[in-house]
Amino acid sequence: MNTSSKVDRSPAPGAGASEKTLRVLDAALREPRFTDIVETAGLAKATVHRLLQILVEQEYIAGDAEDGYRAGPNLLSLAGRAFSSVDISQIAGPVIDRLVAEVDCTIHVGVASDHEMVYVIRKDASKPYRMRSRVGLGIPMHSTGMGKVVLAYWSDEKLADLIDTVGLPVRTENTITDPDELKTELANIRARGYGFDFSENEPGTVCVSAPIRDHTGAVTHGLSVSSIALEHPGTTIEQFAPQAVAAANEISRLLGAPNP
Repeated sequence: MNTSSKVDRSPAPGAGASEKTLRVLDAALREPRFTDIVETAGLAKATVHRLLQILVEQEYIAGDAEDGYRAGPNLLSLAGRAFSSVDISQIAGPVIDRLVAEVDCTIHVGVASDHEMVYVIRKDASKPYRMRSRVGLGIPMHSTGMGKVVLAYWSDEKLADLIDTVGLPVRTENTITDPDELKTELANIRARGYGFDFSENEPGTVCVSAPIRDHTGAVTHGLSVSSIALEHPGTTIEQFAPQAVAAANEISRLLGAPNP
């Protein structure tokens, strides 16, 4: 058991039955052994044992103390309904609003769809200029910051399929069109945790992007802090990388992504 990664889950004084049940459910899905479940839940062994029995009987969890517990059919049904109702625009809205106010740049969120990224959120800054982007517009993955932070976590086989299917077409003179160069760029993104677009998709625009993970931990979306090269020349847009990563991580958490 890795105790260094645990957080204090001890119940508040006078914790009610509902809170105790939720603590035991959460612990049972996190921990492999009964003793670990007891420690994580912060409750007496007898209480944990009794609540585990109830959760098994109600089919919210399955398994036993010897072999460990897993999600039961009722919990999976609830989870399925919850995930089907997820609207990232609604979930991420407050995070995006705070980010725009903080950096005063245009913020985009895009989702990977087949072989392109599709804008699902665009929030403009107070600047007089406006990006050409719009919600619903599809853009190449290899030439955009949002696309590259998603590609960085694809398998080699999936990336090869993208290149074989749609290629790496030129968008501007800065577009990466060589597969080996793209692979190097994607490795750099994985190492530092964020990516760039230095006028690679559209002349005169720049961005710094960060990956957004879904409830399975897969990178399915990208977030970008975008501006124009006249205002942020060279690599100066990188100054917003910490804010982009923090916002993307917060959205990932709201989507149910597991802790890295």
